[in-house]
Amino acid sequence: MNIVVLKRKNGCTGLVTLCHHRLIALVLGMFVVLPGVMLYSGYRLGMSHMKAHPDDLSIAVESELDSQRLKLAEVTRKAEENLNALALRLGTLQAHVIRLDALGQRLTTMAKLDKGEFDFDNPPAQGGPVEPDAGTAITVPDFVESLNDLSVQIEDRSKQLTVLETMLMSRNLQAEVMPTGRPVNRGWLSSFFGIRTDPFTGLRVHHSGVDFAGKLGSDVVSVAAGVVNFSGKRSGYGNMVEINHGNGYMTRYGHNLENLVKVGDTVKKGQTIAKMGTSGRSTGPHVHFEVIVNGHAVNPRKFINGADDDPT
Repeated sequence: MNIVVLKRKNGCTGLVTLCHHRLIALVLGMFVVLPGVMLYSGYRLGMSHMKAHPDDLSIAVESELDSQRLKLAEVTRKAEENLNALALRLGTLQAHVIRLDALGQRLTTMAKLDKGEFDFDNPPAQGGPVEPDAGTAITVPDFVESLNDLSVQIEDRSKQLTVLETMLMSRNLQAEVMPTGRPVNRGWLSSFFGIRTDPFTGLRVHHSGVDFAGKLGSDVVSVAAGVVNFSGKRSGYGNMVEINHGNGYMTRYGHNLENLVKVGDTVKKGQTIAKMGTSGRSTGPHVHFEVIVNGHAVNPRKFINGADDDPT
């Protein structure tokens, strides 16, 4: 293939014919050699510039390092904030667990569980066979979610155990203030409640309590917790102690040799409140025991025997 090129020289027009080989050489020169020469020239020019201005490279490198340092510092800051938040949450959970352990110990004691039957000092016993699937590692989002769920569960359990403690305390308090048992540790029942023959007059009269005979000076004990209403001498009773147990219940202990409590004292169930005597209208050492319910004397034997029926 030939290419004809019109050429003007010295005011004359001529023809130049390019053959196939010259055409290839021309194309290579325009699209290969020329760009290569330009790239090389640019490279040489850049190197010459860097040699002439060596600080520009250092500035560029330093600028990039500063940018990376800032990014690393930001990532580190966020990681520390997240770690501090987790540590704070962990501390809160640990405080809740300590409180639950203490509450659990109190409930175990209040419920009178055998030692070791429900042990809060050791982790709960767990176990099981190894499953074929080894499981998967927990991710950070799953861990945070599990931590939040655990926090909610602990708070709920704490409220439930607190309510249970209140119920047990109320039940125990009720048991403490309800008159039950004998007013003496040693002695025997010498006279019953109701109509009997008066030992001084021989007449048929109503006896408002029961009598427990025993050794002079032996202990007289309170059959329930309460507050002392009266402690002193009363006609017919001799030295007497009267205790208010609340909810309309009172008890009286008469003919004492000596009273050991005074008005306003708080007494516990089973506490010694007097010494058995024969003061007042008495034929020998004994304690006259009465139970008053809403102002009326009732048969104490129902309380002595621990009967559950209505004492009124």
